[in-house]
Amino acid sequence: MKTMTTRAQFSSRFGFLMAAAGAAVGLGNVWSFPSMAANNGGGAFLIIYVIMAFVLAYPALMAELTLGRYAQSGIINAMTKVGGQGIKKHVGLGVGSLAVVTACLGQAFYAIVTGWLLKYTLAPFFDLIGLDSWAAGLTAGGFWTDWLFASLAMLICVSVVLRGVNKGIERWSKRLMPLLILLMLLLTVIFMTLPGASQGLSTYLVPDFSQVNGQLVMDAMGQAFFSLSIGVGAMAIYGSYLSRDTNLPRIGAQVMFIDMGVAFIAGLLIVPSMFVANNLGVNIFNDAGQVQSSATLLFDVMPAMFNELGSLGAALEVLFFALLAIAALTSMFPVLEVPVATVVETGVISRRPGTLLMGSLILAITTLILMYFDVLFGLAITFTITYSMPLIGAVTCLYVGWLLSRNVKLNELRQGAPDIEKSLFWKIWPWYIWAVCPALVLIVLFNSI
Repeated sequence: MKTMTTRAQFSSRFGFLMAAAGAAVGLGNVWSFPSMAANNGGGAFLIIYVIMAFVLAYPALMAELTLGRYAQSGIINAMTKVGGQGIKKHVGLGVGSLAVVTACLGQAFYAIVTGWLLKYTLAPFFDLIGLDSWAAGLTAGGFWTDWLFASLAMLICVSVVLRGVNKGIERWSKRLMPLLILLMLLLTVIFMTLPGASQGLSTYLVPDFSQVNGQLVMDAMGQAFFSLSIGVGAMAIYGSYLSRDTNLPRIGAQVMFIDMGVAFIAGLLIVPSMFVANNLGVNIFNDAGQVQSSATLLFDVMPAMFNELGSLGAALEVLFFALLAIAALTSMFPVLEVPVATVVETGVISRRPGTLLMGSLILAITTLILMYFDVLFGLAITFTITYSMPLIGAVTCLYVGWLLSRNVKLNELRQGAPDIEKSLFWKIWPWYIWAVCPALVLIVLFNSI
């Protein structure tokens, strides 16, 4: 058996923030959040989303970060360590294993979507340089084209994770996340100058409280929860890479605010752009009068709008889909790290072969999904996002709240925040994850059944 090496750590707080933000900021923030807000009362949805982020997402995020740093391991070893002996240990092993399976399955369908985004980034670029036939071939799709670009997405992800926490995930997150935010701000400024943008801005920001109902609250709750990548073990593994002197409550809050900020900026970009498209004659509404689904808007409506804008539209299309591809790639890094760290922690395989092994396994799952796309793609999304992630998040909160003693939690948090016992956070968080947070997460789960 191989000797276990010293556990890697993020080299700086900024590096962790960018890596954790990369995990949290994905297509859910950049695309589904704005369209969800447009269909659910605009500013009313924003207000409820912010409330749900504080009420649900932040306590659950802190549970995963605390669990990971305490156990100094990935989700399986962490859950079994907290579980102790007997049935609680076996349940922890089962939930941790489910998290790894969920990460692999989620990575597989995310690779497909990321491949599509890479295609749609290259297609308008080929148009710009006169390679029209190449551009048409990319957008036409087909199994082999989709497989090639999904494989490219996995290759990029594997090459980053292969280099480890510092030289791979941290280094590239520090490069890609600022670039993502810069592109979002640039495109937002450009779209705000186009006809129709002001109507979209009003739809996004002005609250329509007449649309507030139980489903809207559930949607906001789910968005707040899923946008932070809670429920696949990603934040637990990132927590294990944090130094002991890191103030966990503070850095967890910073991750949440970055995540919320990017989601808000994305809304300033996407919702006005929808109405710019509508002003150009591109239909953005379905038969029920609501903004069309995220997939339809992404791959049908937006390209049609860019086409109406001529050469400016082609350049904007390259930037737009590059932005989405970056958001998707930065979300892939931590999800691959979950199974990679799991196999490395066994001590029988080193990082390089472990990364190649798990990357190959996920690519095989991706290939299978593409072969039987109509059946498996939607099933994979439903299994991971609708069922597994809420369940794993709920049980993680239960384990941290009920089985990790109050003194252990206090001592863990004290290492980076010596006065934590006097704070409002400590007066609320321990009992909150013990009772309220798991109940709210289970509501999300049972509402989807």
